[in-house]
Amino acid sequence: MAEKERDIPPNLQPHAADYTFDLDHLLQGIVRLRANVPDAAFTASTLGTERSGSGVAIEGGLVLTMAYLVMEAETVWLTTGDGRVLPGHVLALDVESGFALVQPLGRLDAPELRFGDPDRLEIGAHALLAAAGGRSSAMETRIVGRQEFAGYWEYLLDDALFTAPAHPFWGGTALLGPDGALLGIGSLILQQPDPKGRRVDMNVVVPISRLLPVLGDLVRLGRVNRPARPWLGLFAMENDEAVVVGGLAPGGPAERAGIRAGDRIIAVGGEEISDLAGLWRQIWSCGPAGTLVTLRLARDEDELTVDVLTADRATFLRAPRLH
Repeated sequence: MAEKERDIPPNLQPHAADYTFDLDHLLQGIVRLRANVPDAAFTASTLGTERSGSGVAIEGGLVLTMAYLVMEAETVWLTTGDGRVLPGHVLALDVESGFALVQPLGRLDAPELRFGDPDRLEIGAHALLAAAGGRSSAMETRIVGRQEFAGYWEYLLDDALFTAPAHPFWGGTALLGPDGALLGIGSLILQQPDPKGRRVDMNVVVPISRLLPVLGDLVRLGRVNRPARPWLGLFAMENDEAVVVGGLAPGGPAERAGIRAGDRIIAVGGEEISDLAGLWRQIWSCGPAGTLVTLRLARDEDELTVDVLTADRATFLRAPRLH
């Protein structure tokens, strides 16, 4: 899952003189990340076996990135701003937030970025979105939205940050405030309509506030210390009339229960579903992983009820291997 790199226009690249901190030094805290995943890995077919992006040096000598970049990785390599290449070990994954921690297996010798407060960001605020590679891989951007984001892969952020213009190689990028504090990590690129109906590219950024309450658990345990959410192993999307099953994780709970691509999800238990966020919230409210969830579906002209024995998504993933 390697992003197609495009040059950032010079007019969007930051100028060191515009910042009150040492911009070039701080950007050395963003490293290049490359991960290789076995062909037999559960996520290989959807996320690929060669993944690349960025990671951010944080307190404790760790590197913060997005989980999809290193999930089930057999090898992880970190490239610093001065060109040194270090192996890394996937220390922790949090599928709820989408964050991952990588432990460098050697001295990173990169500045550790301090955490800021993304809750204070206002729409229209200026920020910097930076990938590995220094100023030529950083771009000035704005906060253009703060709202709920529901992903088709059983993922939900209550208060995602949306930035534009969009960074062309976004995965694991650092969202920095005017004081150089880390406000979030770039996750996705998508298109949204502007007030005139034009399609605008923007990035989805996971706010760092999602990390802080669970950072201690991730460092100590490798995951958050609470019961896992129920996972169905389905990919769902909204259309004009319904929430529809777009695909199924091979061997996952939904496939084993007989759910098919194209099924329309009408209700979870007795609660009718009208959107993707509502679907995930209702499933998660049923109990922890291992809970039986009842879905009411429409298939062609028929209605049917299917009981799905949910699972912990982590049990389907290959455990990271210490090198």
